[in-house]
Amino acid sequence: MSKDLGKKIDSVFERYKNGDLSRRDFLKFVSITGAAVGLAGGPFGGLTSNAWAAKSIRFDGWGGTTSEAFRKHAFQPFTKATGVKVIDGEFGDMDTYLTRVKASFPPGGEFNLAHLSGLFDYARYVGLDLQVALDESKIPNLKNAMSAMTKPYRAITKGKLSAVPYDYGQTGIAYNTKHISKDKAEKLGASLLWDKDLNKKLGAFGDWRTNIWYAALHTGQNPNDIKDLKAVWNALKEQRKMMKKYWGSGAELMSLLANEEIYATTAWSGRVAALQAQKHPIAFLSPKNCYSWQECIFVMKGSNLDDAQKLLDFMLAPEAAIAVAIGQKYPPSLDPTKVPMPEEVKKLPAFDPTGKLEGYLFADPTYWNAKQLEWAEKWDRIKAGG
Repeated sequence: MSKDLGKKIDSVFERYKNGDLSRRDFLKFVSITGAAVGLAGGPFGGLTSNAWAAKSIRFDGWGGTTSEAFRKHAFQPFTKATGVKVIDGEFGDMDTYLTRVKASFPPGGEFNLAHLSGLFDYARYVGLDLQVALDESKIPNLKNAMSAMTKPYRAITKGKLSAVPYDYGQTGIAYNTKHISKDKAEKLGASLLWDKDLNKKLGAFGDWRTNIWYAALHTGQNPNDIKDLKAVWNALKEQRKMMKKYWGSGAELMSLLANEEIYATTAWSGRVAALQAQKHPIAFLSPKNCYSWQECIFVMKGSNLDDAQKLLDFMLAPEAAIAVAIGQKYPPSLDPTKVPMPEEVKKLPAFDPTGKLEGYLFADPTYWNAKQLEWAEKWDRIKAGG
């Protein structure tokens, strides 16, 4: 093998170790190069043994302040403690990310752990046979998680877990207190997002579930049992005419509110807390049957379970979980009746001091996943102005 090729191999391997090259592309390069020069002897033989010994695991999350919190309080300390590097990826929405996961080969491929939103995503990944069976004895800190959060996952995977619950929050309504009074916001509730006084100053998260959920509330219906779907579509068409922007990421949401491009929008509770910490005049409204959700850290089939379980246990340790919670502004999955919480966590929007999550309305995964194809397609047409 030429010295030039040897240098190229070393360069590619270094990019892989640094997280600049996906596992799939790295293995493709190894395969092609191996076919060209043979796997035995020369610098390539040393490369393959080093490559397979490389200690890294990939984690995909929501980016922005959320990823910053994970990186600072979980990933970097974990790497320092174990030597296993966490390759930190980001996504904007769940549907696009799932498309990427399904397109990898084998399905899951280069992906290992993901910060999934909602039980419906857990059910979707399990339905695609992307799950693993975690060895809970290797995740002792899981015992401190709320049973109200672990129980629904166990119901889907017959008592086993392919993920650990990590945090929870609400998609409520953020509004600018300079332009909207508290009395008005509380009086209108979900219907604030249809207030004609806010024409072209309204925003919304662009995904189909959130918009249909709030249209159901606006039309007086249970989002988990919508009876009058025509009323929902008509409400969304009406709202579309008043909309300034459908945002697609937490960073975009924060920018739109901070710069006063919009005055009211559906919003993630943690991002609103982050804006409030920055002294922006933004309030959070949690209307009746507010869209509540919990997030989990899902482990993909094909991942190194030893490293994955070590990372999960590290992240569930109170020191790390509480620090991440304060950083990303979402309450942790730890049961506050078992693990004392600091005031910074107790003051977070959506925090439940009982650890039971009673009164929180979560999306029914069976109901919403069964409607996805039909409703998402209809929503896309409305969102596009059709």
